[in-house]
Amino acid sequence: MEHATLLPRDAAVQLIDPDGRTVADDLYAVPDDASLLTAYRGLVEGRRINDQAGALVRQGRLAVYPSSHGQEACQIGAALALADGDWLFPTYRDSVAVIARGVAPAESMVLLKGDWHSGYDVRAHQVAPQATPLATQLLHAVGFAYAAMKRGESTVVLALCGDGATSEGDFHEAMNFAAVFHVPVVFFVQNNGFAISVPLSRQTAAPSLAHKAIGYGMPGQRVDGNDVAAVLAVLGEAVGRARSGGGPTLVEAHTYRMQAHTNADDDTRYRDREEVRAWVARDPLTRLRAHLRATGILTDDLEAEYASGAERIAGAMRDALNTDADIDPEDLFRFVTATRSPQREEQWQMLRDEIGRTHETTGGA
Repeated sequence: MEHATLLPRDAAVQLIDPDGRTVADDLYAVPDDASLLTAYRGLVEGRRINDQAGALVRQGRLAVYPSSHGQEACQIGAALALADGDWLFPTYRDSVAVIARGVAPAESMVLLKGDWHSGYDVRAHQVAPQATPLATQLLHAVGFAYAAMKRGESTVVLALCGDGATSEGDFHEAMNFAAVFHVPVVFFVQNNGFAISVPLSRQTAAPSLAHKAIGYGMPGQRVDGNDVAAVLAVLGEAVGRARSGGGPTLVEAHTYRMQAHTNADDDTRYRDREEVRAWVARDPLTRLRAHLRATGILTDDLEAEYASGAERIAGAMRDALNTDADIDPEDLFRFVTATRSPQREEQWQMLRDEIGRTHETTGGA
């Protein structure tokens, strides 16, 4: 492949501007009306999921929630770009994408509630467990895609990460292996401007994160991460390329984290409020809504239908997380190894005896 074809554009791909107007592009086309309506429904649901999760944190029902408010176009675009048999490897901030891939909202929140497992059947949904460590899921994604390729499957893997993850060694190892062995994986970097409190300018001197792709011999592309139409088009092209044997692609989405890193973060300490307010006008939800309203595709009835569906999702989250889990202490030992060792069994018996003595003392309370 010619080096020139590996380089991303100077400006991010955009198909719908912040005012909802169509932007002509020589390579990428605006998705059809049905796809845009599906995406808009996803954005409405994603925004409601973020709002509801924030409320559940304040109520003490979630231990932590990394909001993707303002990044919903990336989340929905990632979920919709994949076919049924493809796999998504998410980060901790990608709950909206996980739900959009079919995982029950309540199950997607189990990890963030503080339980011991991911909360959903990864094989049933082709969604890997959400990962808290930065960039580790990229290695898993590449390995999974490599194995699928060796088996002769048509599976494509979409690996999500943030700009902070590109500073990790795992990112570089995953990129290099994927390029050398022509693995069918798409790396999707949601560049939201900050790795917690560290701005992008303190992480890299590259013209863009997408420019890193050429160093590994794969194409890179930049996309307006608040334009879901552009995200769908760019990711769709990259997924199609991977499926046809073209190898990996690095896609960088330029977006913004509108809220704090998590509920444990105070973002006023490292960024100005004017900077945050400036991104309100680029909101992915209002942008697509303006476009769909202007073209007459989005009706009042559809708006009401989508809002009602989003409320049902929020209600399911509330109901599930307002129910205390029935915890089995033996689970601490049941899933450590396939066969429990004598030492593990001894430890379990000691814990069981201690629990029994506690129940006798407290009368089972």
